[in-house]
Amino acid sequence: MKFYRLFLALSVAVFSFISCGNNNDDDIDNGGGTTTEANENRNVFTVGKPAEVTRLEFPKLQGGTSEVIVHSTSDFGMTYALEWDHAKKSQRWSCYEVTSANNKKDWNRRNWNKTTWGGDPFQKDPKIPANEQPPVKGEFSGSHYPGYSNSYYDRGHICASEDRIYSKDANEQTFYMSNMQPQVHVFNAGIWQKMEACIQSNAYRGEVVYVCKGGTIDKDSQILTHTRSGFIVPRYFFMAVLMKDEKGYHAFGFWVEHLYEKHKQDRLSQYVVNIVDLEKKTGIDFFCNLPDETERKVERENVQAVRSYFRKDTFFNFGRF
Repeated sequence: MKFYRLFLALSVAVFSFISCGNNNDDDIDNGGGTTTEANENRNVFTVGKPAEVTRLEFPKLQGGTSEVIVHSTSDFGMTYALEWDHAKKSQRWSCYEVTSANNKKDWNRRNWNKTTWGGDPFQKDPKIPANEQPPVKGEFSGSHYPGYSNSYYDRGHICASEDRIYSKDANEQTFYMSNMQPQVHVFNAGIWQKMEACIQSNAYRGEVVYVCKGGTIDKDSQILTHTRSGFIVPRYFFMAVLMKDEKGYHAFGFWVEHLYEKHKQDRLSQYVVNIVDLEKKTGIDFFCNLPDETERKVERENVQAVRSYFRKDTFFNFGRF
């Protein structure tokens, strides 16, 4: 049975779905519900904050020394947003949505080789002070994973390049250093890429997928080390995923330790958590713009049921689940 049908069947049996409107403006303005539904912890649009903070993919904003940065294109709107902590000189998360409108391939990453960039267009984010961002070259590749002197870090995308190939401009924005975290190569090209492909495959089935991803930067115990110039290397990485279909909303998370391991035999099911658990681990309130009742239900989905369909499904062609 294909992944999507299996997921729907499982969701109907295990989860209580909430009906949702068809007007996308409702999603942006009040978290996908009506104005009469309670939503005490939602983000509120105020002066100095971008209007997009009320969209469903956004978690509760940290405030303090942190700022929300939104990148967009004139043709497609928001490419992704991120929360940048000016004191920590690091991003906390990137968030975005994948829909049938933006889930298409009109640009190929390899095309950058034919431009004046001569390859991937890594560059500093023009909306963030340059001295707060890692150097474009040499910082991550010149730092190594603890205990492995030859294991250098990749510039690991948080909003994946492959999730933004609907236009050249949108894809270029994913190469801002503010969207990068240092990831050892076997992690970046292994389990992290596998998780990204899982999300992309769900979107190809016509669902709307809301994504919030990042690495841990707030607790000392969740920081692995620092690069040679003092930039944070997260010990853990996470993804919070909210899906919407004609039945309503359902959600799950991924939580994975940043290890120097290939994870070839790993199944994605072993990294699945529900949103409540992910919030406890990260200290981030995900999908806060949903009406409170809907949020409570999707946050507490049955983890064992979600893990079971990952173990059984063989639809994907990129390894064991």
